Amino acid sequence: MSSGTGVLRIGEVHAQLRREFPDIELSKIRYYEEKGLVQPSRSRKGYRLYSDRDVACLREAIRLAQEEFVPLKVVRIRLIEKGLLRDDAANGLSTTPRRAAREVASAVVSMPVPSSPRPALHVVEGNDVLEVHDAPVRELFSAQEILSITGLSPDAFNQLLATGLIEPCRLEGETLYRAIDLRVCAQARALLERGVDVRLLGALRRVVEREVGIIDDLTASLRQPGSTVNSERSQAICREVASEVGALRSVLSERAVSDYFDA
Repeated sequence: MSSGTGVLRIGEVHAQLRREFPDIELSKIRYYEEKGLVQPSRSRKGYRLYSDRDVACLREAIRLAQEEFVPLKVVRIRLIEKGLLRDDAANGLSTTPRRAAREVASAVVSMPVPSSPRPALHVVEGNDVLEVHDAPVRELFSAQEILSITGLSPDAFNQLLATGLIEPCRLEGETLYRAIDLRVCAQARALLERGVDVRLLGALRRVVEREVGIIDDLTASLRQPGSTVNSERSQAICREVASEVGALRSVLSERAVSDYFDA
């Protein structure tokens, strides 16, 4: 603990949490802060300062996300209900626990197809890949539309939702999903039909999050105060790093699969 302050800096928190969660990365702590799951104070120089309650909040958030596979939006609700996290609009948390709970509940597939007119959707299946064609191009879909397009059952959809593989958003009182969520459902369907436990798919999500953590660590200097790199160039560098990390992961996966078949 930092002497005389009664708080910990992020490096000290990281070291403490790694005793319980050896795989936790420093970037994950920052990521949880960005998601509103912990609210550390700041020193005059801008350093994060974590109280005992902040550390307890992080510990519970990690446990819920990694051991119980609770989506981060629901994790925040749980933390507020436990009194570990403030529900304060001044801290960027404008959604109350009751309202947030209603939004999460409304995301579950149990409602009829919306009556509002929507563009026609067409699906072409070939080479075991589900391609979604839509004119005009769509960015948001209802849960029922995703079920219709992908062929997922409501139960399978809700399982993907519960493990955080898809994330709902709210627009004008309606629960909708992005085009990327549609693609996730399409790819997950084949695996679920093979009998894969959805928790294993949740593990794949965490692998991706760790990969993003690596990208975050490698590009953290670009976001530091005083950086001479503008936003456009910073994003371009992040994309380059993401491509390089993805290429390495692809090669490692290729080798692992090859070794599996040669074993």
